Amino acid sequence: MLQDKLDRFFQEQRPVWIYLQDQQCWIEDALIVEIVGDMVTLRHEDDDEDECSSWELSVRLSSIGAVSTRLSSVSRSLGCDDIVTTGDCPEAERLGSS
Repeated sequence: MLQDKLDRFFQEQRPVWIYLQDQQCWIEDALIVEIVGDMVTLRHEDDDEDECSSWELSVRLSSIGAVSTRLSSVSRSLGCDDIVTTGDCPEAERLGSS
């Protein structure tokens, strides 16, 4: 199941958050660039105020404890009044409506 998720995120080129069990840390907002056998290669970029750095990390499939991705995002340039909320959804499409 984990392999299937990783393959899907790799094909879609979606940013992922991966928990490494052996290091007990999260790799945040990374791209899966390659999956070969039980090795997964991730690319991550950090943007600090002064510099931008990019690195790749190869991890074994067995050391990955969890993988997740962002369901949605909102542009920071939008004002609070521009964000569509559940109040703007038709009644039939709201969660919990019958």
